[in-house]
Amino acid sequence: MSTPVSVSVRIPAKVNAQLAVGGLRPDGFHDLANVFLAVGLYDEVTVTPADSLRITASGPDAAQIPLDGTNLAARAAVALAARHGIEPDVHIHIAKDIPVAGGMAGGSADGAGALLACDALWRLNSTQDELLAICAELGSDVPFNLIGGAALGRGRGEILTPLDVRGPFHWVFAVADGGLSTPAVYRECDRLREASGSGATTADIPDPEPAPVLIEALASGDARALAAALSNDLQPAALSLRPSLAETLRAGTDAGALAALVSGSGPTCAFLAGSAEEAEKIADAVLASGTCRTTRVTTSPAPGATILPA
Repeated sequence: MSTPVSVSVRIPAKVNAQLAVGGLRPDGFHDLANVFLAVGLYDEVTVTPADSLRITASGPDAAQIPLDGTNLAARAAVALAARHGIEPDVHIHIAKDIPVAGGMAGGSADGAGALLACDALWRLNSTQDELLAICAELGSDVPFNLIGGAALGRGRGEILTPLDVRGPFHWVFAVADGGLSTPAVYRECDRLREASGSGATTADIPDPEPAPVLIEALASGDARALAAALSNDLQPAALSLRPSLAETLRAGTDAGALAALVSGSGPTCAFLAGSAEEAEKIADAVLASGTCRTTRVTTSPAPGATILPA
């Protein structure tokens, strides 16, 4: 069979319905109980044979995307090629629609998308387990971007157990100006824990566990039950580094959101709404409050990385 001219893959963003953070490990990481939920904001990654590896990008935040070997999409192509003893000679184009540096795993989505696209382009026929192993090497969120839906992430978040989820759940995302460094937010989490007197290491902090009521809410599709169970242990750290996010959260709550929280390490804020109509009203009100750059309305769950028809 001839080599495809190009392969395009669509990959979802995520929101953390629960992000329970354990103590600081000796290796510098934290154990997590991370309940991922894929949402219907997507990047699209297209790969085409080329003389050498190169990356281009388009979309609202394209100027913020690194176009060198540090990009997770490039790293995914290199890692996959190395496993099979081939050269990563491919042009990767990222059509960016997931907010950049916003706590929604946009970079991780591109890594998962490039991995699946290159596997198809090079006709490697890797199993999902093989692809997930490479995803885990690339980053903690990358495996979930590959599978989508809903899942519990253990370890650093890369050890996944799929969860039952019904929907739709209606979400509004308020995108802030500028990003927040995920490592900086974790460091601030540790600092705040030390300052509170609780300690910050695995000897001080209980092992993180998923909330049974949250797992049940996802499975039942009950938005109000989900709203009551949403939590993010990194939110105090994100608010400490970016106090203005408190105003964004307040704007969404005042507009009728069932729940408001910082998405992952931030600075994007997520609001759960009771219906599509309520989501639109919340989005308009938060944008009008002047506390964010833009708002996006979507639903969950969403499918994982998907090869698009040629």
